[in-house]
Amino acid sequence: MTQEFIDDRGVIPSVHASTIAEAADGTVVAAWFGGQYEGHPEVAIYTARRVKGKWETPILAAQGNDSAGGPLACYNPVLFRWTEDRLLLFYKAGKSPSTWHGYLTWSADGGRTWLTPQPLPNGFNGPIKNRPVLDATGGLICPTSDEQHGWRVHFEFTKDLIHWNKTGPLNDGLKIGAIQPSLLKLGGIAWRAIGRTQNGFLFQMDSHDDGRTWNEMSLTDLPNPNSGTDAIQLADGRYVLAYNPVSKGRTPLVLAISSDAAIWKTFATLESAPGEYSYPTLFQGQSRRIHVVYTWKREKIRHVELDLP
Repeated sequence: MTQEFIDDRGVIPSVHASTIAEAADGTVVAAWFGGQYEGHPEVAIYTARRVKGKWETPILAAQGNDSAGGPLACYNPVLFRWTEDRLLLFYKAGKSPSTWHGYLTWSADGGRTWLTPQPLPNGFNGPIKNRPVLDATGGLICPTSDEQHGWRVHFEFTKDLIHWNKTGPLNDGLKIGAIQPSLLKLGGIAWRAIGRTQNGFLFQMDSHDDGRTWNEMSLTDLPNPNSGTDAIQLADGRYVLAYNPVSKGRTPLVLAISSDAAIWKTFATLESAPGEYSYPTLFQGQSRRIHVVYTWKREKIRHVELDLP
């Protein structure tokens, strides 16, 4: 297992909400938001590339601006390689999660440079924390949520990044307050969503029509201290989940594995010391090794690369 900090200079006081993907040439790319503190108007989106086993110096990829041209806080970047020459970078900007708006930029050179960000259509945020997936037609299913009337999950769809549609809220935000789903393919056009709640346990729900309709949300027996999680399907068909397996606090941070996306067994502990270790994002690279990035005490972004059990 390799553990390293993406940027060990300590130039940015506070960093959070990292994401990771792989460019077409195999270069690993990460992104996160950073600034004085979460929600500060000058918080921006940064990216870095891992080339020949070493992280390059991060670059400023996107900043938020209000209607008067002043700075506006950025949040929750999400990286996704959609085509060979298009690495997408979604993020949000606003005064708070209840008022933020979705934006999109992309890179055609493996994360070296980024185009001028464009806002998503009104009412759309794009993937809220965890990466989108491809549906049976090649369009994107974006796992997302809002915090305007309680914490509620929904899903957004686009085939061309121009025309968008979405489901309505899939929970009432009262019985279960849930946000930030991950999507796991169960087979064919069946999906399972799993993610964060305010109820002390992770939620799950299933769709059998490529995410257009969903069964009722329920709580799993996996603890959740109201903190972000991520889950992916591996190339061999198994599933990996990154989460804090406690009802309070954000340590430890572990990885669990499952053959059916229902029964999970911990196979690696990433962090167990006191402190905040949160908001993991998972990725399986061309080498079949697992990559994880996460917040390390709000001071740094840590990258872990490890072999499968």
